[in-house]
Amino acid sequence: MRVAARGLRLLGAVVLGTVTALLDLVFVLVTLPFAGRPGVREAARRLAVLDARRLRLDPADLGLTEGHTDGRELRYLAARAPVGVLGGLVVFLLGCGVGTAVVLAWSWGRGRPVDGMLPSLPLLAYFCLAGLVLLFLDLSGLVGVHALEQRLAVRMLGPDPSEALRRRIAELTESRAGVLAAVDSERRRIERDLHDGLQQRLVALSMLVGRARRGRPELLEQVHEQAQQALVELREVAWRVYPSALDSLGLADALAGVAERSGVPVTVVCDLSARPPAAVETAAYFVVSEAVTNAAKHSQATGITVEISKHDKMVIVRVQDDGVGGAAAGSSGLSGLARRVAALDGRFTVTSPYGGPTLIEAELPCG
Repeated sequence: MRVAARGLRLLGAVVLGTVTALLDLVFVLVTLPFAGRPGVREAARRLAVLDARRLRLDPADLGLTEGHTDGRELRYLAARAPVGVLGGLVVFLLGCGVGTAVVLAWSWGRGRPVDGMLPSLPLLAYFCLAGLVLLFLDLSGLVGVHALEQRLAVRMLGPDPSEALRRRIAELTESRAGVLAAVDSERRRIERDLHDGLQQRLVALSMLVGRARRGRPELLEQVHEQAQQALVELREVAWRVYPSALDSLGLADALAGVAERSGVPVTVVCDLSARPPAAVETAAYFVVSEAVTNAAKHSQATGITVEISKHDKMVIVRVQDDGVGGAAAGSSGLSGLARRVAALDGRFTVTSPYGGPTLIEAELPCG
């Protein structure tokens, strides 16, 4: 069924491409004297966007953004006319073949001759073999025309290869700078946790031990409690640096630990058939951990839902709470997560209208 559905979609795309190619050619011929006008260029851009969607291409990846036209759209509309005619010829031949098969089956099924021929075993074998060969050639032609249309669109509408390389270099440079900033920010946060929390508690513990040694044995119970609290805080700092359970137990169990330590009820649904790469697991863990921590501290939420799934070659991480909203994507914690995700060529979005809910979503490529 899937193969048949894909074949019908492909046939529909080629047929539609034939029709629109002729219409686009008429548009180009009519508007050619006014090609430099902004209105004509904008109309050509919109036609190119429609054709990109027909070919299942992302207009944004081709640079077909509103307000940015340079005449390449008109050139593309003119150049695709021959390919559209070629697609029409392939579809016409396919229609002729199907029509001939229907006529033969209808007539021979009623015992009537076709061009003086009645069905016989050699004749049926000949027509079946010839029909299968012609059907294979027609279907190959449809696939070839569709692929040719896609290549033409990418070649004529897409960015120049050198320009695309420059953009990629700029993205990698920005991503590298973001990663370095995120590392520095994480180091500063660890230093604050150690200085303001654990260090102060250890100082108090040392003072209690000194007083107990000077004849205050009743303080030993406080010493024990302070030591236990210091261990808890040290364990929390270690988990924020890197959770050891992530390597030994996997993402689902590590997130279960995040849920257990949260002051707000957290529901975790981890629907992964296999473990993703280590870098993806680490990024997913920290996205969930930071999002849950922020929700527990700032959103006044009563419940948090964490969903992790895989779609195609992307691991999708969604964290949603029922709090008051208003989370700023530019805050230090969330911007650090965005840089961490960008370092893996992923996408990070924050949707948090005032009044809630807040949805944090990360798409991480894995493969």
